This record gives sequence, structure tokens and C-alpha cells, in this order.
Amino acid sequence: MNVEVTDRFEIPKEMRSMAEASFDQARKTFENFLASAQQTAAKIEGQGASVRAGARDIGAKAVSYAEKNVQASLDYAEKLLHAKDLAEVMRLHSEYVQNQMRALAEQASEMGQLVSRAAMDAAKPKT
Repeated sequence: MNVEVTDRFEIPKEMRSMAEASFDQARKTFENFLASAQQTAAKIEGQGASVRAGARDIGAKAVSYAEKNVQASLDYAEKLLHAKDLAEVMRLHSEYVQNQMRALAEQASEMGQLVSRAAMDAAKPKT
């Protein structure tokens, strides 16, 4: 048997087409969700002084992280759809996991700093 033929990883055309359509639909749904979340955040901010700046910053950062993480997952899924062989699938998976672990560590650190800053601001005596 030809080694090249047995090592080749292919997704049937029908399955690839269906996956691509599902992927496109997921991306559009995410984009609509994100637009709605941004509009809601803007409305809340517009309600005035009752919304503390620290809470607003934390919420905005959380939405930003969610957007980045979902985008990374969608990009990963799209790359998997176009993988040529199992070795490429494994490489893509390894890169995705490493990148996400690094991103989550950075996000946790930044979020911790924001929460600490907001807590310190809230604890300051009002003058």
C-alpha cells in the first residue's frame, strides 16, 4: 500500500461543506451576539452615575476576553476544517491549547489586577 495514501487525512466533500456552513452560521451568530452585548453595555453605561467605573471596566474586560476566546476557538475550528492530514490536526491542536493556556493566564492576571483596583477604589473613604 502507498504510504502517502494511508497517511492522508481527508474530510469528505459533503461533510466539509456541511461543517463550513455550520461554521459560517456559528461565526454570524457570535458576531450578532457580540453586537448585542456591546449595545447592552453601552445602554448600561449611559444610565449614569449609578454604575461604578470599576465594575464597568471589569465588565468591559470580561466581554473583551470572551470575544477573544470565542474568536480563537472559531479560528481553530476553521483551521481544522482545512487540515490536510492527521499531523496537521495534531499540530493545530497543540498550538491552540498552548495559545489558550497562555491567553487564559494573562487574562486571569489582568482581571485580578482590575478587581483589586476596583476593590481599593470602593474602599476609599468618600469625601
